[in-house]
Amino acid sequence: MIELELVRQRANAPTLVEQLVSAFSDAIERHALKAGTRLPSVRRLAKDHALSTFTVTEAYNRLVSLGFVVARRGSGYRVASRPSAARGDAPGWEPPTLNATWLLSDVFADHSVPIKAGCGWLPNEWVNEAGLHHALRAVSRTPAARLADYGHPYGFAPLRERVAAELDRYGVPADASSVLLTQGATQALDLIVRTLLRPGDAVVVEDPGYCNLLQILKLAGLKVHGAPRTPQGFDLEALEEIVVTHKPKALFINTVLQNPTGASLNMAAAFRVLQIAERHDLWVIEDDVHRELAPAGPPMLAAMEGLRRVVYVSSFAKTISPALRCGYVAAERDVLRELARTKMAVGLTSSETTERLVDKVLVEGRYARHVEFVNDKLKDAHARVEQYVDELGLELFHRPQAGLYLWVRLPIEAERASEVATRALRYGIWLAPGSYFRPEDQPSPWFRFNAPYATDPRLWEFVAQEARAATV
Repeated sequence: MIELELVRQRANAPTLVEQLVSAFSDAIERHALKAGTRLPSVRRLAKDHALSTFTVTEAYNRLVSLGFVVARRGSGYRVASRPSAARGDAPGWEPPTLNATWLLSDVFADHSVPIKAGCGWLPNEWVNEAGLHHALRAVSRTPAARLADYGHPYGFAPLRERVAAELDRYGVPADASSVLLTQGATQALDLIVRTLLRPGDAVVVEDPGYCNLLQILKLAGLKVHGAPRTPQGFDLEALEEIVVTHKPKALFINTVLQNPTGASLNMAAAFRVLQIAERHDLWVIEDDVHRELAPAGPPMLAAMEGLRRVVYVSSFAKTISPALRCGYVAAERDVLRELARTKMAVGLTSSETTERLVDKVLVEGRYARHVEFVNDKLKDAHARVEQYVDELGLELFHRPQAGLYLWVRLPIEAERASEVATRALRYGIWLAPGSYFRPEDQPSPWFRFNAPYATDPRLWEFVAQEARAATV
């Protein structure tokens, strides 16, 4: 049989069930346990290792679910027959095809690209693992009867109250009835578009701006007009001209640490945006998912305007985990009621189990300390990437020294950006060309870099190579 070395007292150790599953599955993978081998009975293993029979039974059942073990009535648990992998040389890495489908869907499932300089999330190793594990254990003790139904259309009430209290701290006049929980900020934006706008309506977005929002707007049949983004916010003269000419119903803005430029709105630009919206009767959709990654100071439109025409969107993807898909909308109550109806029509309620988990992380998972840790790591990553950029003499749109993104201009012709990105994939580098972030996919020599994923020197060796080739 196998030697079991169980860790019982270390605070961050896996559970005993997880340790048993790991030990047996590893032994089976190494062929230390052959197919057909009978495992010790539940009572025998529990007695030999001072374990509960419930712990052993749970571990064996998980091994059955994973296909490592089969359970046979009257003969206990035996190692399952597993097809042997075909022998031969390990296949070489093949780059994916760079196209819109890969960018918008397959990219989230494709873990093959070694250097993800163009991605939009934090490194997995920065996740608040201890806080998540604590929250998972706490939620697992929730009585099943409380998790059995669909949950409230607005979402888990304690989490909504916590969100409202945080918004109130910023000066937003919100309570739990002003907050709708969603499956991430992307679903929140989709619900807003479905509820407040109709096919053929004109809207204004930032150019460059959030690429997933652009796809949502196109799918909704809206007329999308891009107003240039500056380091301080919209180019206000261009915005005013677009509004007067095209009479849009709404404008969408990423207030803080904008995706993809990393720039934040200043107070003067915030006032002007709200004045334009008031004068022309526009909805203002404030996408504010990066605020907790920013230093204090940037204005919040929802606090300045009071949710009368501002609809506020945020999520926990950048600070807890994107895998949880938990975001929210804050809006005036009548608007929120309509958003909730749309939410129920297209997807019923959001996951109360997930919302309970997020609530536990916020309350008991040392959340503030984790956010501080992430911000320190991001500041360091920005400094390292800026050094590479400066050494190569590249142009930076802005130096946020916080958040995920840097917007960098490469010394290439705009029309060659996709070609460069495709070539980068052959070297195992994922780049995000500026055309992905423009309303009509217009060519651009600018690229979005995710600071923590852009510290690999191999990335900048490739960029230097492309820069040299462009000058020949």
